Amino acid sequence: MRQPVVDYREFRFSRLNEPQFAHLKLLGGWIFYFVMYFITENLIPYENCHVIHCALDDMIPFSEYFLLAYCGWYFLVFGSLLYFLLYNIEGFKQLQTFIIITQVIAMAVYVIYPSRQDLRPETFVNDNFLTHLMAFIYAFDTPTGVCPSLHVAYSVGIGSVFWKQKDVPIWWKHFMVLAVITISISTAFVKQHSCVDILAALPVCLAAELLVYGKWWKDKFLADKKKWKALRGW
Repeated sequence: MRQPVVDYREFRFSRLNEPQFAHLKLLGGWIFYFVMYFITENLIPYENCHVIHCALDDMIPFSEYFLLAYCGWYFLVFGSLLYFLLYNIEGFKQLQTFIIITQVIAMAVYVIYPSRQDLRPETFVNDNFLTHLMAFIYAFDTPTGVCPSLHVAYSVGIGSVFWKQKDVPIWWKHFMVLAVITISISTAFVKQHSCVDILAALPVCLAAELLVYGKWWKDKFLADKKKWKALRGW
């Protein structure tokens, strides 16, 4: 069985600043997120939120089956952070930093330009476990603070970090690409987000990608340039 790179059994809060545990401080970003989530969800009046909508939203039918992918996102976020926390500290730092950047940008947008969507169906055609679960999610998750979609932003960040790991199998990297796409479109099919929210998440992801992986992309560009020069010379 693969052994964690850090023995967290030795962790104490008094040792948080030690090099082997200092990366855990990045988890504090979730405190900021949940505080801001409470503020944007409860303290910004619904009527002050701008309606996000586009014609494509009306062409996409509600489908409770996409709830499987939508809810799978929660396991993906938790599982990915746990994986890197245990087996790849640098990957954990990169992923958590990516998430924090998207959280800060998104929350700033939610405060400056409060948003909402009015896409949820009033009734469900089917009566099954998935629609009951969907109704439960609708009940506790208000349709405000939607643009840009953090569901999409986190997914792209997770896919990006996994794709750059040399020790991750190629089949898993391709699976992650499929997961990112499926989760992203699921937000529109379960009527939790407008297609505008999905597209708005992309520049947020680009900003996080450049801040986290700017040097990685620069080195890759220089390496590819050197390779092409060598091939042309050959």
